[in-house]
Amino acid sequence: MIVALIIACEVGFWVLLALGLAVRYLLKWRRTSNVLLLCEPVLELVLFVATAIDLKNGAEPGWEHGVAALYIGYTVAFGHYTIRWLDGHAAHRLGGAPPPPKPPRYGRARARHEAKLWLRAVFGGAVALVLLQLAVWYVGDSGDVSSLRSFQWVALRVIGIYGLIALSYTVWPRKAPKGGAAEDRSAAPSKGEKEEARR
Repeated sequence: MIVALIIACEVGFWVLLALGLAVRYLLKWRRTSNVLLLCEPVLELVLFVATAIDLKNGAEPGWEHGVAALYIGYTVAFGHYTIRWLDGHAAHRLGGAPPPPKPPRYGRARARHEAKLWLRAVFGGAVALVLLQLAVWYVGDSGDVSSLRSFQWVALRVIGIYGLIALSYTVWPRKAPKGGAAEDRSAAPSKGEKEEARR
C-alpha cells in the first residue's frame, strides 16, 4: 500500500505541476494555477497520514516506511525549488519571458550554488530523520524498528555524500575556459543567485 502511494504521490506531483503551469501560461488563469500548485504539499501530507495509519494498524515497520520518510524529506526540501525552476522555463517557452538564468558553472559562484543545494539536502535529511524518529517512538517496544533505524543512517549518508560533493567545488573549483566572459560570470553571483538570496 505504502509503495503504491509513494508512486501515486510522485505521479501526482508531476501531473499537478504540469497542469498548474499549463493553466498559468496557456489559459492565463493565474489563480487557478496557484491553487493547483498549492495542492502539491497535500500529497506529502496524505503520504504522512497514510504511513502513520499503516503503523497504527499494526503493520511491521519496513523499508517502505523508510522510503516514505525519505521521499517526504526530499519533496519538502526540493519541491519548491523544482517548481520555481520549471516555472521559469515554462514562462520562457510558453509566456514569452526571457530565458531563466543558468546555474553558474565555474569558480566561487558554482561553489556557492552547490553549497546552497547541499543545505537543502541537509534540510530534507533532517525532515526524514525526524519523521523516522517519530515512527520509532510511535512503534516503541511493540515492533522491530531496525529498518527505520537503518534508513536514518541512509539519510545521514546521503547528507554526507552530498556534502563531500559540494565541498569538492570549493577545494577544487572548476576553472572557466580562458576568454574573460565566462570567468566574469563565475566570479560574480548570477541573477538567479541574487533572486534566491533576496527570497
